[in-house]
Amino acid sequence: MDKNAFLSELANILDEDGIDETANLRDFPSWDSLAVLSVVALADSKFGFTLELADIKGIATVADLWKHFEKNRTK
Repeated sequence: MDKNAFLSELANILDEDGIDETANLRDFPSWDSLAVLSVVALADSKFGFTLELADIKGIATVADLWKHFEKNRTK
């Protein structure tokens, strides 16, 4: 999955039309426990790694999340 597909998937999870990479995840009204679980599932299904809650707590922006996904991907 490339960055554009990732951003599209994240936009779907957050119920947004589009997402700016500089956006802070916690600024999205729909960034809640269900969104976090969906992001964890995305990491597992499309990138092949387990995203831990401790990792998510240290991630602030959409760009930070993408970097974490890229760094840990096995697929």
